[in-house]
Order: sequence, then C-alpha cells, then structure tokens
Amino acid sequence: MGANSNRLSPRQKMINLMYIVLTAMLALNVSSDVLDGFTQVHEGLKRSNTNFGTRNAAIYGQLADIAEKNPDKARAWYDKATGVRSATEKLCSYVDSLKYMIVREADGDDGDPDNIINRDDLESAAAVMLSPGTRRGANLRGRIDGYSDFVATLIADSLKRRTITEALSTESQMRRGTLSPQLWEEAKFDQQPVVAAVTLLSKLQSDILYAEGEVLASLLSQVDAGDLRVNELSAYVMPQSRLVMRGGKYSANILLAAVDTTQRPRVFIQGKPLERNDGLYEVSTSATGNFDYSGWLEVVQPDGTTQRRDFSSSYTVIEPMATVSATLMNVLYAGINNPMSISVPGVPMGDISASMTNGNLTREGDHWVARPQTVGQDAVVTVTANMDGRPVTMAATTFRVRKLPDPTPFIAFKDAQGNIDHYRGGKPFAKALLMSSPGLEAAIDDGLLDTPFTVESFETVFFDSSGNALPEVSAGSQFSQRQKAQFQRLGRGKRFFISRIRAKGPDGITRDLSPMEVIIN
Repeated sequence: MGANSNRLSPRQKMINLMYIVLTAMLALNVSSDVLDGFTQVHEGLKRSNTNFGTRNAAIYGQLADIAEKNPDKARAWYDKATGVRSATEKLCSYVDSLKYMIVREADGDDGDPDNIINRDDLESAAAVMLSPGTRRGANLRGRIDGYSDFVATLIADSLKRRTITEALSTESQMRRGTLSPQLWEEAKFDQQPVVAAVTLLSKLQSDILYAEGEVLASLLSQVDAGDLRVNELSAYVMPQSRLVMRGGKYSANILLAAVDTTQRPRVFIQGKPLERNDGLYEVSTSATGNFDYSGWLEVVQPDGTTQRRDFSSSYTVIEPMATVSATLMNVLYAGINNPMSISVPGVPMGDISASMTNGNLTREGDHWVARPQTVGQDAVVTVTANMDGRPVTMAATTFRVRKLPDPTPFIAFKDAQGNIDHYRGGKPFAKALLMSSPGLEAAIDDGLLDTPFTVESFETVFFDSSGNALPEVSAGSQFSQRQKAQFQRLGRGKRFFISRIRAKGPDGITRDLSPMEVIIN
C-alpha cells in the first residue's frame, strides 16, 4: 500500500487504535441471554434426537420382523437397513466424541456437554475442529458427504432425496465480514462459543437421524412395492397335461390366483400384444410337433410405474388318429421289409421305442420296418414310451408270419407313350412287342406288397402243323435264340405257352409258377 501523504499525529493514531479495540470487544461480547438461548436449543435438540432414535428403531424392528417371517421377500431390504443403521450409529458416535473434545478443551478433563461451564469460550471449538495437525473439521465434512451420498442412493422419492441432501450439505459458506466463501468447518466453528458449537453438532445429529428415518421408511415401503392390489381370489388347477397314459403320472399345480378385474395386465406373445384382455391365448394348429412360445406381462404398480414379468411355455400337436385293425389280418411276410407305423397319442416320436420277436424291427425316420424270419412262428411287436423319465410299455401286438404269395409272371414292354407295361397272357400281343422284349419277369405287384422276384428258368412250348409240341428252354430269365427264332415264325392268331416257370423271391424261396398263354396279334 502506498504511503499516505497526510501524516496522522500520535494522538490521532491512539484514538483510532482504541476505536478498533473497542469494536472488537463489542463483537466478542456474547450476552448471557444468547448463551442461555443456545442452551435451551441444545436441550430441545437432545429431546428431538431421542424421539428420532425411538422412531427409527421402531421402523428397523418392523423390517427385522418381516425379514424373519418372510426372508425371501424382505431379506434384501433388511440388509440395506442394517447398513444404514450401522453408518448412522458410527457417524453420530463420532459427532458425540467431538462434543466432548470441545467441552473438555474449555472446561477441563471433567467437561460435560450437558453442563458446560465456560459457555462463552471462543477458542476451544476452533482449537479442536480447525487444528492443522488433526483436521477434525475436514474429517467431519468428509464423513457427512459420504453418508449423504450413501443414503441418497436408497431413497426412490426425488423430493425427499433432495431435502436430505440439502440438510446434510457441507458446501462453502459466506460469513459476515468475509470477502470470499469459507470452508464449511471454518464457517461453523471459527470464533464460535462452545455452547454454540455443541448445539450445532446436536443439530447435525438431528439431521442425520432424520435422514436415517426417511431411508428406513423408504426401505420398509419397498418391501410391498411389488405387491399388486387385487379384488378377486380364485382357486385354479393347472395340469401339466390333461392327456395321461395308463402307467404314466398325472401332475397338476393347485394354486390361489389373485386378480384385479378393474385393471388387467397387458399380455404380449412373441412381441405382439394379445387381442383379448382376459389373458386367453388361442392359436390354430396346422402342423404337428412341439411348439414353444414366450412373452411378457406388463403390470401397472401402485406407484404408477410399469413392471414386466416374462413367461414361456410349449405345447405338442399330434395328428388326429383312431386305431382300426382287423384281427384276422395281422400278418407279416417273412423275408421282406414290412413297413409299419407306430405312434402313441400325446407322446413325441423321439420318446417312443419298439422291439420285435422272431425278426428285426428298425426305425426309418418316423416309420418302422419289420423283417420277420421264420414262417409259421408269431412275431410280437412291443411298443414302449418314455413317460416322466421312465419307460412304460404301451402295447404288445402279435402278428402271424406267412410266406410270400406266388408272384405273377409277365413280359415287360413299352406302350405307345413309352411307359412300361406288363403282358400277363390270355389276350392278343403284338409280335413286334414280343420280339423287342428281353425275357420273362415275375413280381407281386398288387399295389400292396409290390415285391419283385427273380426268374431263374422257363420253357416255351410251340405246336407244329401236326399238333406236335416243340419245347424250347430259356437262357435264365432271357429268351434264348431258339425261342426268338420260333417267335419269328409265328403268324397272326398263333399261340404258344410259357411253362415250368421257376422264380426266386427275396425270402430265398424258389417257386414253380403257373404257365401263361401268349396269343400273337
């Protein structure tokens, strides 16, 4: 600062100095009425804090009781309440220790915050709270900030959360006579009478206990936050399946369902809302098999928020069926593959197995093939289904095993459209078609068995002009050259016979077939 050109006299300097000292003395002079007022406020805060503590303990006791009776529902909220309770007790205990330090700094080792002697002491609070070596004021400020952040995360109501945050705020403050904001601890404890500092700490405890009470009340309300208001209770039986096989197990859940008929939840299936508002889901089935579906319910909570509940289920579609069988026709043919269809209503194909006596039974996709062995010995097909994880015998059906019937011999040829056709004799047959045919074949082609046979040999019998028979032997299943030469000499209206036909079936049995008459057209 630059020097003042108007120099003051020693007398004027003394007057100015005395004015400054008197002003400071006036500022430091705290009347007994003010100190008594602080004492009364402190006593009131003690009573309020006792009441807060009693209320908070009651709420905490309710949470503990609910958690003991229904741990699945309330245990999580009770654990959070226990954490708040512990944090509150630690912080309030630390504030109590600061009260004792300040009072004993002023009154000695026997100082008692409830009976302060040197109430107007202006140095003790600052000595305890603002000492650079201990930094107790800064430590208290950090603890309050941590507690405020912790409890704020447990309160859903934004208004209550803001109120608690403001009550526990430790932001820097402006004090009268200062040019810049002071730290919270300096504004609260610098040049404060002991009784005022103790009262301030009691007020801080009151704010802490108030915050604890709001948090505990919020946690208690959260226990039932997910509960829905209902106006109708009904008993329901929900079977896993209404179709049960003999030997299987019937399972059903019997439960009590509560609904609010005035506000039904919205149902979504595969991402699309259900058209009906009564929750009935219907779907037309056009194919067989197992089908899964999933979705969710949107339920409006008492606080107006929407909660989502996911679900999933499945169903099985089977063909409509009825079993009709003729007892006298339960026949299997030995030596060939007999196609069979095996199914159990209500049971997926993958859970069905089958076995057979007197032969082999194999699965081919959703169908079965039976191949019996010994003719004249019955074959028993046993069907087993996997029901509730254990095999259950569903049926045992007996089949008679018979030899394949004899096939019909024929000459294969192509018609005018190029399709393969069979000539079985007894009617005119074009000579050109006969000449182009390689030989004789045989098969059971009645549309049921459709089983080919192998022709091993046959004879053709021609007649000369005198009526003498002229037999010719085949070359296996093929026409021999001598037979073809005889065909060449035949005229229209002439006929010959194919006899001594021997054919072998897939069962390994060789048969003698009936002769056939060929008429040349």
